Parts: sequence; C-alpha cells; structure tokens
Amino acid sequence: MLQLFLLIVALGIVAAVAGLIRQWWYGRQIKEGKIDHMPEVREGAAAGCCGRHETCEKDSLLAAVSKEIEYYEDEELDRFRGRECDDYSETEIEEFNEVLTTLRSEEVAGWVRSLQLRGIRLPYELKDDVLLLVGERRFEV
Repeated sequence: MLQLFLLIVALGIVAAVAGLIRQWWYGRQIKEGKIDHMPEVREGAAAGCCGRHETCEKDSLLAAVSKEIEYYEDEELDRFRGRECDDYSETEIEEFNEVLTTLRSEEVAGWVRSLQLRGIRLPYELKDDVLLLVGERRFEV
C-alpha cells in the first residue's frame, strides 16, 4: 500500500515538474518573439477521439451521438426525407452512391448520422458498403 502511495506521489511530482518546464519553455519562446501565445492543451488522440468510449463517437453510426446536422455537399438528398430504404430507383441509389464514393473514410459515419438526423433512410443496396467502410475505419485507428 505504501508503494502505491509513493508511486502516486512520484507521478504527481513528475507531472508538476513537466508543467513547470512547459511554462518555462513556452514563456521563453514568447519573450524571444518566436511564438505569440502559449499553445492550448488539447484532449484526445490525434484522430479526434476522446478515448472515454469503447467505440469512437466519430465512427458511430448512431444519430444519438450528435444532434448537429452536418452537410457533405449532399443537400439534394433532402428530397428523399421520409422515404423507405427499399423505395429508391436505380438512379436515386446512384445519387447516394456518388456522395458515398466522394467521402473520405473518416467522414462516412458522420454522413450516415447526418442522413438519420435529416430523416433520410439509406438505400438497402448501400448499407453493406457503409458498414464495411466504417468497420475498416475502426480497425485503422
């Protein structure tokens, strides 16, 4: 128990020293005019995930994750609001596919969430492709 306590105290001291070194270093850079302000500490990994969830929210297909509607240059798809998944013609499915193929892999989950929030159901013919792309993205990160 004592060892655990000493380990925690040691980690606290290391963190404090690191903070002081950071302040000293950036304070010096500001005085020398190399930078104009101290950079902010950002939370999360470089990929943008916070790490507090089993699956990154950015890769989630659930609309409940975010209530903000984001458009992916797909405003023309709004006319399909309220349509069923199996109620699309081949040309309409191709419109969805065209948007899907122009997205970067990290944008696919957000696009699907955006469609859900806008009341647009993805055609059945594209669901397997979307799941494959999102699944591959999860394993890349």
